[in-house]
Amino acid sequence: MTDTREALMVARTSDGRTVRRPLSPHLQVYRPQITSAMSILHRITGVALSCGTLLLVWFLIAAVESDAAYARVAWFIGSPVGYLLMFGWSVALWYHFCNGIRHIFWDFGMGLELPQVHASGKAVLVATAVLTVLTWVVFAVVR
Repeated sequence: MTDTREALMVARTSDGRTVRRPLSPHLQVYRPQITSAMSILHRITGVALSCGTLLLVWFLIAAVESDAAYARVAWFIGSPVGYLLMFGWSVALWYHFCNGIRHIFWDFGMGLELPQVHASGKAVLVATAVLTVLTWVVFAVVR
């Protein structure tokens, strides 16, 4: 008796040769593409935004709690690690925002052809970079 799982892993090529295939597609099957990379990055930035929001909550609670608590948070955010986290959070925010707009267009059936998908993906990356730099320039000027 053959194992069902084992039977599912056997396939034939177009010329009739028997080959062993993975049960489900995995990294060894697919080459990295802008579409898959941006999909994965969208999920990662969603998680990063959730984690970055914890820093915002810490800031808000400290602002209400006491001057000393606020000073601790302000010190941390003003440290090199704090700036790095805030920069990463702003990149994640703008990427997730721009890619979310791209997904809204897809929901309406627009821009689904492969050349358009690639062009909009590149546009999201450019917009993310521009908006992030603009955010930090405004921050530096206002500060």
